[in-house]
Amino acid sequence: MTERAIDEIVVTHQQDLPEGLLTSDAPWVARGFVENWPIVQAAENSLEESLRGLLSFYQQKPVSTIIAEPEHRGRFFYDDSLSGFNFLSLETSLPQVIEQLLTNRHTAEPPGIYVGSTDVDQWLPGFTRANPLGSVLPNLTTSLWLGNRSRISAHFDFPRNIACCIFGRRRFTLAPPEQIENLYIGPLDFTPAGQPISMVDFNNPDYARFPRFAEAEKALLTVELEPGDAVYIPSLWWHHVEGLDPINGLINYWWHELSPVNGSPIDALKHALMSVRCLPKAQRDAMKNFFNHYIFADDDEHLAHMPEAIAASFDSNNQDIAQRLRNHLQRTLTH
Repeated sequence: MTERAIDEIVVTHQQDLPEGLLTSDAPWVARGFVENWPIVQAAENSLEESLRGLLSFYQQKPVSTIIAEPEHRGRFFYDDSLSGFNFLSLETSLPQVIEQLLTNRHTAEPPGIYVGSTDVDQWLPGFTRANPLGSVLPNLTTSLWLGNRSRISAHFDFPRNIACCIFGRRRFTLAPPEQIENLYIGPLDFTPAGQPISMVDFNNPDYARFPRFAEAEKALLTVELEPGDAVYIPSLWWHHVEGLDPINGLINYWWHELSPVNGSPIDALKHALMSVRCLPKAQRDAMKNFFNHYIFADDDEHLAHMPEAIAASFDSNNQDIAQRLRNHLQRTLTH
C-alpha cells in the first residue's frame, strides 16, 4: 500500500498551540508533544508503572469493553452477514481489563481486547489536571483508548481531534474527506462504534471487491506514534487506527467550534437521507439547487436583495437565530 508521511511540526505541550494549527484543514504530527506527562514518563520506566498511574485515577465505574476471538487478529468489524459484529461487548472494571492485557501480552494470538472512547473526566477524574494539554479548546471531550494489537476500520469524526500516545505504539492512516467514494463505506445507521466505517481491510485490501480503493491509496497519509507523540486529525478526515504493541494506550481530545444549539451536521445528513434521497430525480436535482443556494454559497450575495434585518435571520451563527431554527425543526419533527 502506497502511503505518504504526515507533515511534522515542532511544538511542545507547554505551549498553547498557534490558532492556525488548531483550525488547520491538514493533519500534522508533533513528536514528543506530551513527553513530559507523568503518565508517559512512567512508561519510560516500565509499562506496569504507567498502568498503575492510570489506575490511580480510576473511581470503580464500569467500563465498556469489546472482545474479539483471536481468529480476527484484532480487527473489530462486522460479521459475515453484516447483520451483527465479530465482537462481544461487556461491562467490566478497568483493573480487570488491564489484568487480562498483562496476562495475554506474551500470547502469540490473544483475543482482541479494547476499551474505546471512555470519557476521562468521568472515569479518571484528576487525570487531565495531572497530564494537561496546555491549550484551551471549545466544547472539549477527552477520551481514553486502551487495548492490545487492534485494528479499527477507517472512520471519520465531526470534531477536530488531537490523539496523544501514552504507552505502546499506534499507527494512524488518514484519508481526506473527498476519498469517501473510494473507501466503500458501510451502513450509516448500523455501525460498530457510532460512525460509518470503510469496508476495506487496509492491511489486506480486496481489490477485486473494492477496485477504487487503489485510487484512495494514492491519497493516504500515515504516521506511527511512539509514547509522547501526537497527531492532529482535521474534522471529517477518515482515519484507520492500529495498536502495534501487546498493550497500548492513547488519550484523545475532540473539540469543535459550533455551539451545541447548532446541532450535528451528521444528524442533518441523516435527515436529508430520509427526506431528500427518496425523492424522484427531478426533485433531488431541484433540492440540490436549494442546498447550493442556502447552505453551500461561499458568501452572502444571495441575500443582498433583502433588508439587512431580514438577511440577518439567515445567520445561523447567531445563537438566538439558531435556537429559533432548532425549536422550529423540533416542532415539525414531532408531527
